[in-house]
Amino acid sequence: MSILEVRNITKKFGGLTANQDVSMTVEKNSITAVIGPNGAGKTTFFNMITGIYQPTSGIILLENEKINGLKPHDVSKKGISRTFQNIRLFNEMSVLENVLVGMHTHLKAGLMGILLNLPAIRKEEKASEMNAYNLLEYVGLAHLLNEKACNLSYGAQRRLEIARALAANPKVLLLDEPAAGMNPKETKNLTQLIQSMKHEFNLTVILIEHDMKLVMEISEHIVVLDHGEKIAEGKPENIRNNPKVIEAYLGSGAIQTG
Repeated sequence: MSILEVRNITKKFGGLTANQDVSMTVEKNSITAVIGPNGAGKTTFFNMITGIYQPTSGIILLENEKINGLKPHDVSKKGISRTFQNIRLFNEMSVLENVLVGMHTHLKAGLMGILLNLPAIRKEEKASEMNAYNLLEYVGLAHLLNEKACNLSYGAQRRLEIARALAANPKVLLLDEPAAGMNPKETKNLTQLIQSMKHEFNLTVILIEHDMKLVMEISEHIVVLDHGEKIAEGKPENIRNNPKVIEAYLGSGAIQTG
């Protein structure tokens, strides 16, 4: 059963076409990878799904409900959360506070409730802190909950960003190059975390990634973009040997699993 459907979306910036007539169907509780060389339009594609950009044409459906046209926070409320290629944490806030920020779209507390310190608001805050702690424990960062985000290692910052995305209680989680800058051990741990999240949170995961070993190991379906257009899609074993994909990556060495 599909959870997300992208139908013929195009994005133009003036005379530049970043995505051209791209379609994709994502099955519920699956892991899909979107791959392609630099400049292929992958992040623009993610930005349209999450409401940062609006498609020039085409339609995006989450559980058969149209979501293009919604603002990013409304897309988040509908059940799509994401991480970014360039880590976007609140560096001067604590690890715990960063995760709490991820919950804000789902909290009921209004400004007046907070100012009046109402019992129901205090109860919600306590429950949120416990939930945030549990997420940090899940990604292995609970022992650093009071540490400033800027003091974390690169790999830990990536995991914190994932915990913050999970705090929004998503149905679909988009990960934009989650393994970028990680060493082999961190990448292995990330691979295990993504596989675990899928089952633990009943998540559908879509990731952009250049680490083909990771992609081939965890993906059930792969979509390949080049110059803004979809040039191939299918199971990992089919993508690995696809001539168009090999050509787009300028040689078969770029898509070996290592």
